[in-house]
Amino acid sequence: MRHHDFKRSINGGSYCTGDFTLTYPIISVKNLYHTYQSGPLQKAALVDITMEIERGSCSAIIGVTGSGKSTLVQHFNGLLRPTSGALVVDGVNVKAKGGDLKTLRQRVGILFQFPESQLFGHTVYADVAFGPRRLNLSKSEVRTLVLHALDAVGLPPRQFAQRSPFELSGGQRRRVALAGILAMSPKILILDEPTTGLDADGRAEFYQYILHVQQKDAVTVILVSHDMSEVALLADQLFVLHNGHLVAQGSPRAIFTQDTMLHEWGLIEPPLSELLLLLRKQGLAIPERVFTLDEASSVLQELRTIQHERNNV
Repeated sequence: MRHHDFKRSINGGSYCTGDFTLTYPIISVKNLYHTYQSGPLQKAALVDITMEIERGSCSAIIGVTGSGKSTLVQHFNGLLRPTSGALVVDGVNVKAKGGDLKTLRQRVGILFQFPESQLFGHTVYADVAFGPRRLNLSKSEVRTLVLHALDAVGLPPRQFAQRSPFELSGGQRRRVALAGILAMSPKILILDEPTTGLDADGRAEFYQYILHVQQKDAVTVILVSHDMSEVALLADQLFVLHNGHLVAQGSPRAIFTQDTMLHEWGLIEPPLSELLLLLRKQGLAIPERVFTLDEASSVLQELRTIQHERNNV
């Protein structure tokens, strides 16, 4: 898919779902609490969270800074464990003592903000190969994983494998970091503010590769983002956190049409949703169901035609 084709493909709405059938949840959370410290300094970071994330889906966790987003996703690969409640990730009971966290962390990859700052290999190949080499795989198996991962993020191995990651552009370095996670063949990919610092073209390009991996390898994607435009375009399902509580969940269309509640949660509608709301307040008869750019364009064209016909009467 060429870059401009990718941009056009996202105008119709969520694009992160592949052609496979969604089945049972890959992540199941029930009555999860997480408390930092104890005694008088105790702070409840997550309170009674119950949610499910479907296998193969693209979900987004949104909320203002300090709402508990990063705390929640760090439970999904065992970096944190629940203070109480139940959490099962791809069959692994994260709460249970003796839970197989090594297997869990191979299945769940997390890309944190500015991951390029964590690169350390003298070559791109060495950096991407670091994780697979710790799995006691043969050199041939490691090589296959590394080359596949580099291809998946648009860094042809012949051109990039032996280059220093520190001579690449910022966007390319971020894709090297992503390749390092993909080389572990994760079933779940968590992206925590993954496009921070990238320009519009860089963001679109980055998500092009996420889309490719998600559809080709049926990876479950979980996005943590402050960018409501990205969330509206990417996700099948949204989970809204506020002060450590899960206050809403549903499709982007369902969540972003609740403008009053969004403001109470400290969130702002995507620019298109905000524009449509303003147009409705100006008296334009735009149905509430209109959410995507294609839908808005179609309705506005219809309204323009109707107005033109009235003016000619």
